[in-house]
Amino acid sequence: MATRRVVITGLGTVNPLAHSVADTWAALMDGTSGIAPITKFDISDFTSQIGGEVKAWAIPDGTVEHREAKRMDPVSQYAVVSAIEAVRQSGLDFEKEDRSRCGVIVGSGIGGLLELETQHERMMAGGPRKVSPFTVPKLMGNASGGHIGIYYGLSGPNFSIATACASAAHSIGEAARIIQRGRIDVAITGGTEAALTKIGLASFCALKGLSTRNDDPTHASRPWDADRDGFLLAEGAGVVVLETLEHAQARGATILAELVGFGSTCDAHHITAPEPEGIGAAAAMTEALADAALAPEDVDYINAHGTSTVLGDIAEVNAIKKVFGEHATSRKLVVSSTKSQTGHLLGASAGVELIACVKTINECVIPATQNLDHPGEDCDLDCVPNEPREAKIDVALSNSFGFGGHNGCLMVKRFNG
Repeated sequence: MATRRVVITGLGTVNPLAHSVADTWAALMDGTSGIAPITKFDISDFTSQIGGEVKAWAIPDGTVEHREAKRMDPVSQYAVVSAIEAVRQSGLDFEKEDRSRCGVIVGSGIGGLLELETQHERMMAGGPRKVSPFTVPKLMGNASGGHIGIYYGLSGPNFSIATACASAAHSIGEAARIIQRGRIDVAITGGTEAALTKIGLASFCALKGLSTRNDDPTHASRPWDADRDGFLLAEGAGVVVLETLEHAQARGATILAELVGFGSTCDAHHITAPEPEGIGAAAAMTEALADAALAPEDVDYINAHGTSTVLGDIAEVNAIKKVFGEHATSRKLVVSSTKSQTGHLLGASAGVELIACVKTINECVIPATQNLDHPGEDCDLDCVPNEPREAKIDVALSNSFGFGGHNGCLMVKRFNG
């Protein structure tokens, strides 16, 4: 039986740059940084005091009712608002759909951390009776997908995947698999994260993985630069609408791109550190290529994991060279990291970065790697330093690698009918 083709018809995001896809893309093109001093709590005792906050956040009018929003941790608010944007762009009218054939797969690496932190503080101050009855519904990792399913009345498969920074990649890839198997025709899928809290920031500071360039936040995230000193914790969501090609065409939808490949592997090396040679990451990219029935030289652009850590950036370069060989080392393959502007949205990263890949294909412009002033000795690929570049991109790969050694790679292609 022929595999059902999966296409992307809607995009939605909330992130440190903006609260919509259009404004996010404009910020990427302008070289805007979403990194700034953290304002949500007192940061004076933290070693890293900067990050990618969702700024001036308020639930947009015409989306979620205020009463319902109060029952959501920000992790769910970001996801639901992003899903609404994506569905609106897709033009889907669920009143006309078989809702049992519409699914929601939205991942999160951590879930409702603010709610957990808030209620713990309430209990420590006033005892267990002070803990809210909404605590569990707000902090649970599957809450975002649950709220999206309830909002649209969708009764198809609905679950959450937690694979740290690869959560959105695995969610989107598995959603595509479910569509290909014939179980559903439509999926709302992606990732969301809201771990920029006191305990979240303190935990990552303790791991010594964050940049401490506190006096220069806009230049702190600098993937592949010789002076990089760590990643920047960020928050937000990235959600896409997937459909079968037949379903999208039957309703006259605008098709933004085709999702043609997905690869998923594990380093089986270390709970936080990447395998230095990028063996697991390379295997995931190779699997995505095979799934897409593409050769390495068919890929034009990689939106890299590119977090700005000393070890991670080198491991990814090693992996890219293993898979793409001369296509990469001759600089025919273009690589960039939008985390240089957004920071690292953990489990939401792949959702936002897949959106960047789709926009790159549609707009024929590659986002730059900002702050790449002095490329590191081992980072010798074409990483689009500091200025976006006009180019026709037909095939783009999005890489996501998470703690636990989890690797997820998504391949998208220009839709040509």
